[in-house]
Amino acid sequence: MKDLKYLLAYAIPITAVIGLYFGSYWAFFTPVFAFVLMPVFEILLPIRASNLNKEEIISKTGDKFFNWLLYLNAPLVLGIVGYYLWSLNQISYSTFELIGLTSSVGIVVGSNGINVAHELGHRQLQFEKTLGKLLLLPALYMHFFIEHNFGHHQNAATAEDPASANYNQSVYSFWFTSIIRQYSSAWKIQGDLLKREGRPFFSVKNDMMWYVFFQLAYLFTIHFWLGGLSVLIALFIAVSGVLLLETINYIEHYGLRRNKTKSGRYKRVTEIHSWNSNHVLGRVMLYELTRHSDHHYRSNKKYQLLDYHIISPQMPYGYPTSMVLSLFPPLWFKIMNKNIPQEMKD
Repeated sequence: MKDLKYLLAYAIPITAVIGLYFGSYWAFFTPVFAFVLMPVFEILLPIRASNLNKEEIISKTGDKFFNWLLYLNAPLVLGIVGYYLWSLNQISYSTFELIGLTSSVGIVVGSNGINVAHELGHRQLQFEKTLGKLLLLPALYMHFFIEHNFGHHQNAATAEDPASANYNQSVYSFWFTSIIRQYSSAWKIQGDLLKREGRPFFSVKNDMMWYVFFQLAYLFTIHFWLGGLSVLIALFIAVSGVLLLETINYIEHYGLRRNKTKSGRYKRVTEIHSWNSNHVLGRVMLYELTRHSDHHYRSNKKYQLLDYHIISPQMPYGYPTSMVLSLFPPLWFKIMNKNIPQEMKD
């Protein structure tokens, strides 16, 4: 029964549905819930650092319940996005409501779309990988699948990784550098993969070209059936979702760096190269993404099996609270810089 706690991950989509149904000030229910109420709850709720025992690991490893919790996000996220875009031609929203609902749906795309796509992208089944790519479509961020799996996990906590924030880099600067460099990196990685397989750049195996095609087809379909306003809103939804993702990327590795060996190569990724958080609310609502240290240490682990390592850098606050704090760089630096190991600052 205690595994039902992961149903809380559907709370953000539910708040968006409430906002769409009631409108008016409820249009902002999702951002208020995610970035005001959740941080308050995180402070009040306990921190749990315990790990699973052997019996629990065996039980949870093959339990399909945890898989279905992820799969159900696909119709939920796509349904919310689709309904909102369709409703633009049915309901006369005020500018106030449009701002609130667009940011709300964008948060859903980021939390239950991209975040779940991230988990599924590490799976072995082709069905799960394809479902993950589908969840990246409303964010227009399908290249994330390539860059994250073939780039970020190799280069995390180094200067070569676009998704690892530098010491004293603000989140606003990081948004630009990470988004631009990740897209460029994805194309480079794709080119390298094709060369390794002896295939030309213009090949049916060039996934990046397929991603461009699918994303343009997505926007064209919206324009054809729903009109120009819906396309514009779809773009704003994508931006909102991507900025949520990149803010999470920012706090996950901020200031942490792998040192080089005498040979000039970086040391392997360990449990000390990502920020960990054991705050229970963020853990269950983000499918244990907050145990990011173990995810990078053993990226093949499913979310329900991730462990806490005592040597991992610990965030003073949970992920939702930390995301809010990161929007105020002086405060963020004051809180986080003192927790970064000195050897990583040099």
